[in-house]
Amino acid sequence: MRPLAAIVDLSAIAHNYAIAKRCAPGRQAFAVVKANAYGHGVREVVTALYDSADGFAVACLEEAAEVRAMHGEARILLLEGCFEASECAIAAQLELDLVVQSAAQAEVLIASELCRPLNVWLKLDSGMHRLGFESAELRLWHARLQDAGQVAELNLISHFACADERGHALTELQVERFLDLLDLDFNQRSLANSAAVLTIPAAHMDWLRPGIMLYGATPFADLSAHDLGLEPAMTLAAQVIAIREVADGESVGYGAAWVAQRPSRIATVSCGYADGYPRHAPSGTPVWVDGQRAPLAGRVSMDMLAVDVTDLPHVQVGSAVELWGANLPVDEVANACGTIGYELLSKVTARVPRRYVG
Repeated sequence: MRPLAAIVDLSAIAHNYAIAKRCAPGRQAFAVVKANAYGHGVREVVTALYDSADGFAVACLEEAAEVRAMHGEARILLLEGCFEASECAIAAQLELDLVVQSAAQAEVLIASELCRPLNVWLKLDSGMHRLGFESAELRLWHARLQDAGQVAELNLISHFACADERGHALTELQVERFLDLLDLDFNQRSLANSAAVLTIPAAHMDWLRPGIMLYGATPFADLSAHDLGLEPAMTLAAQVIAIREVADGESVGYGAAWVAQRPSRIATVSCGYADGYPRHAPSGTPVWVDGQRAPLAGRVSMDMLAVDVTDLPHVQVGSAVELWGANLPVDEVANACGTIGYELLSKVTARVPRRYVG
């Protein structure tokens, strides 16, 4: 068997969910499990949170159906809403909480014949400018939907653009725009993503939406997961499968992009971009090899990557490698690659076996 696996610690995810709840006593929390639980395995994550999570949030109807098949009672929030009338009927059958983010979606909803009314979350565009109603339009739709037969609860939701940048002026403005609508009669309100759960108590409202924090990565550039008390949930673990001695001036990998500046020892590792490791990772990106850091050397291949272990003479074929995890934070690797931990975790591909502990 190829020596590569994503080892997922389910107890860490439960721990991180509990931190979200402790940040906002008395509030409820949708555990965000979209994108296969950010690459961690939605079935296993939902099972791990079965008794503790107040609800789950997903991006699309297919994801919602998968979660409902595993949990018959939890509230499931459909973040992007429905795109045609037939989907509203399915959402009702699945007993989903439905985000409505446009006049088109609202029109489809009130024209639908449903087996039961839905909990509807009107989405305010408070400053992200991606989805949602402007304030005045949302007020009009609140009036239209308040007594609609298709609606059970009528709720308010929005999403931060810059909560991960502490002190950003737009965040305060978004909170103000959200609060300005609370003269309307809403059953439930939700505004806080992971960053706001952790640092903006004014945004906690009735329902939290912890996402990246569940998986032990940080939403902040200046606060590590460890600083926040979060436990990493995924370790991307591989092995050294070959060792090469490379002379001074010799190159390694595609494009001869890395050239040895001294006689060097190069370890080949069983992970590449087809597994989800970023192809654009530059030379020097940290890799944890047999208990110590070593730098990536040259371009990442489809199935393999190379590491300069010249200063680690104990490394040999079979030595353990951690691409990220408990010893090497995914956020640090992501930063070296010019991206964020969200992307690395969610892009671990299906050919990488998931192994579950905890």
